[in-house]
Amino acid sequence: FRECTSLTSVVLPDSLTQLGMAAFHECTSLTSVVFPDSLTQIGKQAFADCTSLTSVVLPDGLTQVGEAAFKECTSLISVVLPDSLTQLGDGAFWECSSLTSVLLPDSLTQLCTGAFGQCSSLTSVVLPDSLTQLGDSAFRKCSSLTSVVLPDSLTQLGEQPFRECTSLTSVVLPDSLTQ
Repeated sequence: FRECTSLTSVVLPDSLTQLGMAAFHECTSLTSVVFPDSLTQIGKQAFADCTSLTSVVLPDGLTQVGEAAFKECTSLISVVLPDSLTQLGDGAFWECSSLTSVLLPDSLTQLCTGAFGQCSSLTSVVLPDSLTQLGDSAFRKCSSLTSVVLPDSLTQLGEQPFRECTSLTSVVLPDSLTQ
């Protein structure tokens, strides 16, 4: 369905467990997606450049969101991530410039490179106590982000995870950091 620019809504079937690469890439009129509870993986760039998508509620049971899955969904304001999620791929929500806040689930152990890079409206983020690795440029150019508390579980901090966060005034680094 890539580049089906008139497509406005999608209801995925209950039998679906994996959504493939670029399945709905550049469906620029897409505003609504209903995900089945059976879904465990969303593939690379599955909804990249769906510029009319405003909110996403990901299903319980989902464990992986692929690389750039929601990249440049510039109207995306709200994302609900399930407690089953363990990994957000590289650039999963890169340049979702309308996203203002995100609550990461306690199941998440790794936040990959650029996961929320260039989310310029992001003002707050709650990092879960389960997080052990924060990837390179994870929050790069989140110019509205003002404060960050890193969890005590964090052992690895990637390169420049908060580069060009020009409004960041406060950060608390945990004693658990080794890298």
